[in-house]
Amino acid sequence: MDKRQTKKRIEKLKKTINRYRYSRLVLNKEEISPAAEDFLKKELFDLEAKFPELITPDSPSQRVGGEPLKQFKKVRHEEKMTSLNDAFNEEDLREWLKRLRSFVGENFSTDFYCDLKMDGLAVELVYRDSLLKVGSTRGDGEVGEDITKNLKTIESIPLKLHGDHPPFLVVRGEVFVTKKEFERVNKANIKAEKKIFANPRNMAAGTLRQLNPKITASRKLSFFAYSIYSRGEKRWLKYPNHKKEYKALVSYGVPVNPEGRVLRGLREVVAFKKEIEKKRETLPYEIDGIVVTVNDNEIYERAGIIGKAPRGAVAYKFSPKEATTKVKNIKIQVGRTGALTPVAELEPVSVGGVTITHASLHNDDEVRRLDVKIGDTVIVSRAGDVIPQVTKVVKNLRTGGEKAFKMPKLCPVDGSKVVKDGAIHKCSNSRCGARHRESLYHFVSRPAFDIRGLGAKIIDRFMDEGLIADAADIFSLEKGSIEVLERFGEKSAENIIQEVKEKKLVSLPRFLYAIGIFHVGGETANLLSQLVGGKKPEVKKPTDVLKVFQKMSLEDLQEIRDIGPAVARSIYDWFRESRNIELLRKLERAGVRLESQKSKVKSQKLGGLTFVLTGSLKSMGRDEAKEKIRSLGGDVSESISSKTDYVVAGSEPGSKYEKAEKTGVKIINESKFLRML
Repeated sequence: MDKRQTKKRIEKLKKTINRYRYSRLVLNKEEISPAAEDFLKKELFDLEAKFPELITPDSPSQRVGGEPLKQFKKVRHEEKMTSLNDAFNEEDLREWLKRLRSFVGENFSTDFYCDLKMDGLAVELVYRDSLLKVGSTRGDGEVGEDITKNLKTIESIPLKLHGDHPPFLVVRGEVFVTKKEFERVNKANIKAEKKIFANPRNMAAGTLRQLNPKITASRKLSFFAYSIYSRGEKRWLKYPNHKKEYKALVSYGVPVNPEGRVLRGLREVVAFKKEIEKKRETLPYEIDGIVVTVNDNEIYERAGIIGKAPRGAVAYKFSPKEATTKVKNIKIQVGRTGALTPVAELEPVSVGGVTITHASLHNDDEVRRLDVKIGDTVIVSRAGDVIPQVTKVVKNLRTGGEKAFKMPKLCPVDGSKVVKDGAIHKCSNSRCGARHRESLYHFVSRPAFDIRGLGAKIIDRFMDEGLIADAADIFSLEKGSIEVLERFGEKSAENIIQEVKEKKLVSLPRFLYAIGIFHVGGETANLLSQLVGGKKPEVKKPTDVLKVFQKMSLEDLQEIRDIGPAVARSIYDWFRESRNIELLRKLERAGVRLESQKSKVKSQKLGGLTFVLTGSLKSMGRDEAKEKIRSLGGDVSESISSKTDYVVAGSEPGSKYEKAEKTGVKIINESKFLRML
């Protein structure tokens, strides 16, 4: 986007984020998940980082939280309470460190204190002469809500400090609800027919905002501290690093998360994040990432604050269960039953640990219910590690350039009329889905591209899930799209992707056989490849094949040995059908290339002789027998004609044997054939 487009996008993002934050923090209503909201904030932050001159004082990136609730007394914080900017991947983390170094200088220790990012509510505790005097919410960062009475009901918050602490001390930390307590309260509320909380964070926020402290006390909230502020001295003088700050908190009787530790360099930070993510489900509380803080408190304070966040710390988030992305296109997938399914093609986004590039929209009714358009910003959900779903359209971000989707009137596979059967649109040709499925089976079969990791059941599954609409889509499969499917996993997805990648380079005969031209079997494909392969310049890409055959007339094709009128017509028509032309172009864009065919002929022992094989051979497979014939200068044909010299008959020969007897073509058994070789 240029600066003008960026400015428009920033304005829309600001309005949208402010609306969601006001609803969540002031009205206590959650319109979208915090994870989805984080993605919008991250997009805003990135755009403002690109064009700093577009940052305005009212930007959500420049403030924290929301206005205090009117029911509570307002409290001004001793020092501004900040929030954290987010990093969603290693690249974001490196960019954060790069910005920090450019501000404070290169020469500082890359020791980081890494703590768990609790999914709760930030609060401030003010202690005077050891006693807890005031407890407040973060509010807008400058002014919060006085919830002292409610905070005093939390057992893990000391009402009186002990140890060698300053006379005036401000402690900041996170109030949260354990998973066990969340379940207990919700079960009790179900029995009492009261409000059910959506998640522990909502319960913590709702509980702290109770005007009646007895209600707060009835729900067992917990607390972990994460920082200290002491008036009148630089924090780093008393607490030179973050680790000692945490030790001091513990010595004063204030709990901190025991999982926190000092790590050297970003490599150890990334490893720690992965370690915690693996044990995330076993923890007694909800977390959504880790907090990475420069351990040296002097560097941390020197780095200062940018907007709403300290430069010296960042929230390194786990891959969320929800994220926002854009709909690049909506395509139609024809399933094995002929059902037409709209599928959203998305800008790649990480959800639940995998990169998502598409999501099924199921049917036209669902498209209308969501009111999703091409170009929309949407929320993609993967709750419970299931297949990604488009759950909501962020309509506030529409520009007017979005395009409505319409179901096609004609089937994109065979051009037949589309009919509606209940909520499902189907191709009126009852054989369309099956024929389409069989063409894909053929494409990946051993004589064709030989993609052994894609059996019939997997092809069926990928078709039904909208992963592949045609053969070219096989080469554009994404690991993340596969591993989210039930009974698949990371390893099986990797194996399929690797197998497909290795088969992008294919021989010309296999390619001509795979694309499924009617009447063109293995032998005809070999024959055509000899014709095409001899052309100059060398045929290397699918469109090179297209050019060769589009230049040939029907008469040219009929003059080729062993190609009759019906086969010639089939070849001629195939390379002039628009769907087939687009398939070849799509295969080329997907990276399919043709292997140059060097002659494998060892001698001319069988030169000038044409063989037809029928039945099963004991000593070798049919493909091996064909290769041996060709290596000795002979030709192999699929049908018997006046040009056939020998029919090689194995066990249980078919109709070719009978035809050879009737036409007088010489029939030889396997032992005679082996002697000839």
